[in-house]
Amino acid sequence: MTDTIRVASLRRFALLASGEAAVVEAAEASGMGRLAEDELDPWIASTVGTGELIAAAAAAGAREVIVAAGGTATVDGGMGALHALEAAARLPRRITVACDARAAWESAAPMFAPQKGAGPATVKRLASRLSEIAGRLPRDPRGERFTGCGGGLSGALWSVHGAQLVSGAALVLDAIGFDAAMRGARLVVTGEGRLDEQTLQGKAAGEVATRCRQAGVGCHAVVGQARMELFQERILDLQSVTEATTLEELERAGEALAP
Repeated sequence: MTDTIRVASLRRFALLASGEAAVVEAAEASGMGRLAEDELDPWIASTVGTGELIAAAAAAGAREVIVAAGGTATVDGGMGALHALEAAARLPRRITVACDARAAWESAAPMFAPQKGAGPATVKRLASRLSEIAGRLPRDPRGERFTGCGGGLSGALWSVHGAQLVSGAALVLDAIGFDAAMRGARLVVTGEGRLDEQTLQGKAAGEVATRCRQAGVGCHAVVGQARMELFQERILDLQSVTEATTLEELERAGEALAP
């Protein structure tokens, strides 16, 4: 049996080969890519679709659902997803949230809301709403790492459904056998849309660079924007950082790094 893609309410989730585990991408139902730039509004955006996908995966037989929490347009504290799960006929026995950053619950608004379309006043309103929500949850997610991902989606699932919160980058790199491949390489090239302080919060490029540094393998970054301070670059020990936003620039960057 191979991995299969299922469709629920015009949104997809993956049922893994065992049939007992599924992968739900929050961005598939609640992502920024679902909206035009002028439609972004994290005050009203909801994670209800993500909750519906989790429920659909459980209904398809998945005992464990892995939720990839990155890329959402939401800062609703996961309330939409919780409401959808309350109405579900069947729930998974285990939920694992693959988090794209180590940010705690209280960081969800100031750190991520601006890139989701929130201005300073809305960021303050969102922070206040998240604080109020945290006080009502069974377990307070404030101060717990990973709970701010997906605009608080990860923290809500952790608090109400006992979800395990893990580094999404580490989970994927381990699954594909990255360490062994990296140790056999002359160099590693990683990339990211924007290299900045968030890269150090568990983003994939930061995780790749950290593993390379620990193994003594040179790591180079090709990114859309480089906005990381020199000290932060030194933490990652990147051998070079190249900005490239067009195909031609990417090709030149690749040629320059070719052994």
